Amino acid sequence: MPSKIKPRLSRGVLDMKFMQRTKVKVDKEDDDEQSRALYSNEINEKMLNSNSNFIIEPSYTICAGLIDGRLSFRGMNPDLELLMEQEMAQKLGKVKPEQPKEVSDQEMAKAYYTNKAPSVASNMSKKFSTKNNLKRKQGGNNQRQQKPQFKRPRDEDDD
Repeated sequence: MPSKIKPRLSRGVLDMKFMQRTKVKVDKEDDDEQSRALYSNEINEKMLNSNSNFIIEPSYTICAGLIDGRLSFRGMNPDLELLMEQEMAQKLGKVKPEQPKEVSDQEMAKAYYTNKAPSVASNMSKKFSTKNNLKRKQGGNNQRQQKPQFKRPRDEDDD
């Protein structure tokens, strides 16, 4: 059985003014043929004959590799970029090695309690004490001081 070969119009005929619509249609068909040849291994017959733009997959495993959530590039949102880097590090299995400690936890606690703890305790006690308690702690000598009253100048006319 002979294959059906479509007769083609010559370029001279297609370039005529009244054949412009046909020329566009022929060019489109040629482009379609070339694209089919390029993507013949990826596009199956169902895709060619269907009118739908959707591909239905039986599983959601294709979505597992997608990037989810918000994205930021070139420092537009540094906090978000830091989170993105951390997620990528987790996915790739890269974990920052823990730095060795120069001061042990016990030494740090000892230094904290010898230097900071007394001052922290006194600050907290000041915060919750009343005015009367503060005056007592500062010293008992600070009793009510009288306001200095105005003293009249002496009359020196008496001399």
